[in-house]
Amino acid sequence: MIGLLQRSKEKKQKLVLVYIDHDNQITQRLIRVVEINRNSILAYCFYRQQLRRFTFKNILSCGPVKRKESA
Repeated sequence: MIGLLQRSKEKKQKLVLVYIDHDNQITQRLIRVVEINRNSILAYCFYRQQLRRFTFKNILSCGPVKRKESA
């Protein structure tokens, strides 16, 4: 997961993040990684339209944004 986060930061690519929020609810966010720390990442959250910090222990999964195929 760290490798994926680092690559997305370097290439400025969006990721889909599945995360447990402060209310213990599972949420899905579209993010762009800004900074990676020992215990968390700082990312722009397109849902909240602001920078947010996501702790690694609460990240359930992350992956690249899938592109729609044109007809």
